[in-house]
Amino acid sequence: MRIYRVGDEGREIGDIQERLIGLGLTIDPGELGGIFGASTDDAVRRFQSARSLRVDGLVGPDTWGHLVEAGYRSGDRTLYLHSPIFRGDDVRALQRKLNALGFDAGREDGMFGVTTDRALREFQRNVGDEPDGIAGPQTIETLERMRPIEAGPSRAVVREAEELRGVQRTIESQVLAIDPGERDDAGAECRYAIAEMLRDELLAMGAKPVMVGGHDERLAPADPARAANELGAAMCISIALTSGMPQASGPTVSYFGNEQTHSPGGMLLAQLILEEIEAALGTRGRLQRLSISILRETRMPAVLIEPTTPTDADSPPSGVSPTFGEHVGRAVASGISRFFGD
Repeated sequence: MRIYRVGDEGREIGDIQERLIGLGLTIDPGELGGIFGASTDDAVRRFQSARSLRVDGLVGPDTWGHLVEAGYRSGDRTLYLHSPIFRGDDVRALQRKLNALGFDAGREDGMFGVTTDRALREFQRNVGDEPDGIAGPQTIETLERMRPIEAGPSRAVVREAEELRGVQRTIESQVLAIDPGERDDAGAECRYAIAEMLRDELLAMGAKPVMVGGHDERLAPADPARAANELGAAMCISIALTSGMPQASGPTVSYFGNEQTHSPGGMLLAQLILEEIEAALGTRGRLQRLSISILRETRMPAVLIEPTTPTDADSPPSGVSPTFGEHVGRAVASGISRFFGD
């Protein structure tokens, strides 16, 4: 989809504004009806911050998708396993309640997949209802009547954290997905230098790295995640260079999460990789929870690595030495090795 920003006008902007206002955000009357001005930009940024998205004021696929999903409330529609899958805050509310009652609905990511379907059927079976996997008015009413205690970490977060402690891991023969992005945008040379060094280091460790990006055409945001899932990868490493965000000028490593939930596996992987990048570059960085497609839609620990920020959207990163990609690639590989206990 097209990316909308300050200065754009049209019906699409009016649609964005209506959704923002419906969520309680304020836009100046002079902009209403389709003018993307300063107050619309501010509303978009506030929404992005609340949803653990990139706070850049741009309405692209991730922000638009979250705007649509935020409009659904529990009980607004009947939910069940469907293709394409149902997405929305109503799905997330269902997952939260099921997890709180001890039925493992998986990540509270707002996507109704097979794990949520299985948990829903188990709940229905336990309360004596037909286990049809359909969250209609009766099932929602039963869930509400049971008053699940939703404070604290969900069952899915606890389970994933326990699995990290209890499973003996080794990097040997592990399929590891690497997403270096498209070949034809700014910073591609630097990203590919990192990805290729990472691939070579992982191969030397006995792993099976697979590039899931690298296409000449621009992919949909969810495509690399879908490719990693189809591979059955043990983890997914995505590499980006972010422009126009000076607050992220140091190395940043992101993992799936928002204010309510997160991926313990992704968080651990992100911490270890960031430590290695900081040591390699001699600079401090930060960890960040994000709910963007590459992190949200992968079924394994996934991280987004942003080792530096271009000063200009159309230029490669400034101040980057010819060996920068090699240093970062090796550092990421070291962090991955530590994750597997090697």
